[in-house]
Amino acid sequence: MTALTTDRNSPQLLDDIRSQPVAAASKIFAGSIVMRNAAGYMIKGQTVVGGFGAGRAEDQTDNSAGALGAINVRYRKGTFQFANSTAGDLIAQANVGAKCWIVDDQTVALTNGTATRSPAGIIEGVDAFGVWVLMDENINRAT
Repeated sequence: MTALTTDRNSPQLLDDIRSQPVAAASKIFAGSIVMRNAAGYMIKGQTVVGGFGAGRAEDQTDNSAGALGAINVRYRKGTFQFANSTAGDLIAQANVGAKCWIVDDQTVALTNGTATRSPAGIIEGVDAFGVWVLMDENINRAT
């Protein structure tokens, strides 16, 4: 391609909803943490190495009996509230701005579990109901 010599109508993705192929033998519940595994497929949030938190699942997606990429999951990037971990992994107000890590499809923790967990996102806030997490796969890959 050469440089522009006139205006261009560059396509854009509207909204924060994305749709990506799901790993085989995977079931993702609506409202859960959704992440990309090391092979590039979407899975429910879980303790696994090499993945990246991507967002919140918009719909229940059941690929339990399907092949790799047989169906897609719709998910949204943004700031969502998830359950706080416990004991030494409990996230506190002092941790706002730090990275947090995926424990399961609804729980985040302060530490990476001795390098066994994947990043969920950035802690935006903590309250009595859980942890507010800014989730965006691109941010997780860059930090």
